[in-house]
Amino acid sequence: MSVWDDLVGQERVVGQLDAAARDADAYVTAAASGNPLPEASRMTHAWLFTGPPGAGRADAARAFAAALQCTSPDRALPGGTPGCGFCDGCHTSLIGTHADVDVVRTDLLSIGVKETRDLVRRSQMSPANGRWQVIVLEDADRLTEGAGNVLLKAVEEPASRTVWLLCAPSLEDVLPTIRSRSRHLSLRTPPVAAVADILVRRDGIDPALAASVARSTQGHIDRARRLATDERARERRAAVLKLPLRVGDVGAGLRAAQELIDAAGEDSKQAATETDEKETEALRAALGGQSGGRMPRGTAGAMKELEEKQKRRRTRSQRDSLDLALVDLTSFYRDVLALQFGSSPETVANVELRDALERIAEDSTAAATLRRIEAIAACREALDRNVAPLLAVEAMAMALRAG
Repeated sequence: MSVWDDLVGQERVVGQLDAAARDADAYVTAAASGNPLPEASRMTHAWLFTGPPGAGRADAARAFAAALQCTSPDRALPGGTPGCGFCDGCHTSLIGTHADVDVVRTDLLSIGVKETRDLVRRSQMSPANGRWQVIVLEDADRLTEGAGNVLLKAVEEPASRTVWLLCAPSLEDVLPTIRSRSRHLSLRTPPVAAVADILVRRDGIDPALAASVARSTQGHIDRARRLATDERARERRAAVLKLPLRVGDVGAGLRAAQELIDAAGEDSKQAATETDEKETEALRAALGGQSGGRMPRGTAGAMKELEEKQKRRRTRSQRDSLDLALVDLTSFYRDVLALQFGSSPETVANVELRDALERIAEDSTAAATLRRIEAIAACREALDRNVAPLLAVEAMAMALRAG
């Protein structure tokens, strides 16, 4: 097993990362032995991974981090390469316990200046085991402008053994000054068959179910795995895909919009409750308070800051859940449009709804379907601009009805 095994359908990217890992290993080996450092190298101090949702940007960054920390003696043999997947360096990097690999992800709406300064300070430290200090920033697109400027300084003047691995959906989501100083790797949407194969091979999913969820998510690895392993997630998706069948009546359309909002809120509440309770109790204990009792003086500010953080996290979680539902809704109308343009019914993503798709395709025009897809996109954009979720979804439901 290699660290690259989970990068589905990314052969070109794997080739570039593997070559860079070889050069990085040669650099470290030469420096440790006092030999002259290699003149030409495909390794650099900052990398930017972009690609559509589900392409595996974060997986690629973590695999590269593991390859940089690989300590397997076999890597020095003819044909050997860093990234064995078994040694201590690879294993601890992949599971998130390596002392020199920081994987940073946020469950908030943005990454601020304070958090970024902490990362920059960490990046100036020497690696604990003498190889590389690696910082994986999975949500580089969520950096505020001020945080991006703080990061820019570290990328411009990096420590000799520090590597930044930044992940974002597209180049436009990162400051031009940062992307111009980073090596760019663009990942593609994995083939549906490859996603189904990895679900069967790695997660033990039934082949028929794996093929179904891979097709319905159109190659989004994480969403396919969630649908394959969570029956409630499949039920919620099925409920979302029934919305186009309910918007013929104004009242039913508005009720469907409210149900969509309620479902997203319930999802975020379930996801946050346990985490919030653990965080609150941990902070109370750290501040000297007792569970259910009064807190010592001077600790109210810290507790209030935690509450505000948890509120922002719930807001993002609700938005993410709602956005996921809108993506599923878009896939429905994409299938309708494909049928209207003469595609075979066997090629649609939502095969289980073939009868409904064919009926709507016959009863409407391609122009109307395009307007409906645009209405969903407008709803997603409105949610990004902090429009009240219910108002945005109700407006979308009425636009879907009008066609």
